[in-house]
Formats: sequence, structure tokens, C-alpha cells
Amino acid sequence: METPWKGPSGETIDTPRHRALGSASRVSILRRVREAAGGLTAGEVAAGTGQHLNTTRAHLERLVEAGLLVKARDGGGQPGRPAWRYRAAAADPAPGPYRALAAALLEHLPRDAEGRSRAGEVGRDWGRQLSAAGPASADPVAGLVTVLDRLGFGPRRHAGEIHLYTCPFLELVGPQPDAMCGLHAGVIRGVLGEEAVLEPFGAPRACVVRLPSAALP
Repeated sequence: METPWKGPSGETIDTPRHRALGSASRVSILRRVREAAGGLTAGEVAAGTGQHLNTTRAHLERLVEAGLLVKARDGGGQPGRPAWRYRAAAADPAPGPYRALAAALLEHLPRDAEGRSRAGEVGRDWGRQLSAAGPASADPVAGLVTVLDRLGFGPRRHAGEIHLYTCPFLELVGPQPDAMCGLHAGVIRGVLGEEAVLEPFGAPRACVVRLPSAALP
């Protein structure tokens, strides 16, 4: 049974975050995920806690809804559709009004005939516009880093890839990870070309942009 949280004057604090933490099982799961540098899948959490997989998934999704965890597809999973990998949410630098606007716009992005978000197409158009509006650069990767820095991703260039250490809309990745990550991947391809690949949470503390060989020096 979940215990309601009380404020200093005895009133009940009824927020999604406090309700999510009203379960000892969810608190334990949150601690495990936070301690795992690369995040955990539901199967890994279930194996570590001894809980049924469906129960574990329900707890993880509750933590995502509360903004305490974020999830993205695990690029290192088994063949077929990869499993979700859960990681602790970090501080979000985007101002609240902009996040609210982004959430509203995300709900109205066009979808294809199978109901999948066409966020990638929207992102590509946005990326082209951002690239054209910025200063000209002989180094296309440097141009991408500039765009990502202006958007608030905290990019750092590494050999053959760029690591993104912050996300300006991180709290929206939880509810709609495919759409939001697809939008960001589209921006990157709009700037650098179709061969660029975004791997959400591809490094222990960052998302990773895999650069095409043509863009490397």
C-alpha cells in the first residue's frame, strides 16, 4: 500500500513524483537504475529484484511518467525491436514554457499510414533551416556541433562521434521517446546528411551521434 507524503503543516503532497516514490519497490528500482552507469532494461531490473517482469515494467513506466526516469531503445539488444533501456533523468535546462510548447507541438506532429510519428521528417527540415541560418563552416561536423550547442545539448566532439551530455527536452523523452528522439535525429541528419545516426544513451552519460565517414577529416 502506498503511503501519502505529507507537507510541513500535515497536508498531503499529491504530485506524480511523490506518488511514484510512495512505493518501496519503486524507490528500490529507482536506486538500482541510478547506480547503473549505462541504465538498465526491464529484464535486468527484474533479474536483480526477483520481481515478475510485468510488475517491473509497470513500476518503471510509473517512474518515467513521474519524470524520474527516461527511456530509449537499447541499440545493443536482441534481433528485432530492441528493448527499452531506462536511465535516470538529469536536470533539464529548457525553460518550462518552452517545454510545454514542445509537448503540445509533439502531440500534433504528422503521422504516416501506420500511425508512426513523422518527427524525423520535421526534424530534417528544422535542421536544414538551423544550418542555413548559422555561420558558414568548412568543417560540417563543427557546424553540427554549433547547432547542437545552440539548442542546448552540451555537445562534445570525440573521434568519429559527438556526445550529447544534456537534453533541452529530456522530460518529453519519457512519454514519447520515439517521437522526440526521432525529431532530434532528424535535426542531425538535416545538418550533416542522412548517414548520421543518433544513438539515444549510447554512452554511459550521454547520447551519441555516430558520424558518417564522409564527414570525418
